[in-house]
Amino acid sequence: MPPGCVWWTLDCVSEETIQLELNDSGVAVDLPMPANQRDAIQEVPYRPVEFRDDDLPSALERAASWLRQTQDWLGEAVDVIAIHLDYDDTKGSPYYNLKLLCNDEDLAGVPRVVREHEAGITRQ
Repeated sequence: MPPGCVWWTLDCVSEETIQLELNDSGVAVDLPMPANQRDAIQEVPYRPVEFRDDDLPSALERAASWLRQTQDWLGEAVDVIAIHLDYDDTKGSPYYNLKLLCNDEDLAGVPRVVREHEAGITRQ
């Protein structure tokens, strides 16, 4: 296991254990990360993925791009619970703060790992 990673165990109905490789923030190590240095995946609850910019269309475009990449990686739509838009008029800070509140299990890669695990059982 790479340094700085943790394993999270998912107990399935079949009583098998599936291990997920997560980083220190609790998201999958290979989850696509937001590309801009102003953007970030935050802590729980609802795992906000934040996009900050002085230009709202730019923040929205980056959020849409990240959603597409993450859905491709996950293999299904990301469960976005809510979208929150706020502003910060503090001098030197990006004005817009766009947050996508996402399902923790999606960002940990649970649907992907379960699907891969089930495909491995089917092939045996």
